[in-house]
Amino acid sequence: MISFTVTALVFGVVFLAELPDKTALAGLVLGTRYRASYVFAGVATAFALHVALAVAAGSVLTLLPQQIVHALTGVLFLGGAAVLLMKKGEDEEEIRKPENQSFWKVAGAGFMLILVAEFGDLTQIMTANLAARYDDPLSVGLGAVLALWAVAGLGIVGGKALMKRVPLALITKVAALLMLALGVWSLWEAVSG
Repeated sequence: MISFTVTALVFGVVFLAELPDKTALAGLVLGTRYRASYVFAGVATAFALHVALAVAAGSVLTLLPQQIVHALTGVLFLGGAAVLLMKKGEDEEEIRKPENQSFWKVAGAGFMLILVAEFGDLTQIMTANLAARYDDPLSVGLGAVLALWAVAGLGIVGGKALMKRVPLALITKVAALLMLALGVWSLWEAVSG
């Protein structure tokens, strides 16, 4: 059974953490060059694969005693918050243009870009942490994949407008504060439980 609360929390945290990420900017660049639906198909498939791997890793962590899991996820959330707060502005990556506009070329370029760029990324680690924290792989996976798809869609279709209206620094700080709160909460539960 899917928990709406867990799904919504994961969606919010992952969405905010992914917005300032380089892959959102890469999706924006691909979206300006190629048919948006083709780009999204490749990017969405790569994100779904990353979420499945992260949820599987987080589910393994649930086999540990609860206090250890809370302490571990708390430290990792605090580390993620620190990474976001210390992150400098990232340049748009150079993206190789496929020779033609065919579905397979464009979707393949989007898939490979995200597959490589997101492996071991902060949001993948966060998803694993959240899967361990809530011991609800389906709700966590659904929230994470919907958040990543939403960011990809925004980046591909309307990223420029969003970034002009909402400062990237503000988005990064809000995501870091949410991660900081989750880290403190997890550590509190580890100590008090």
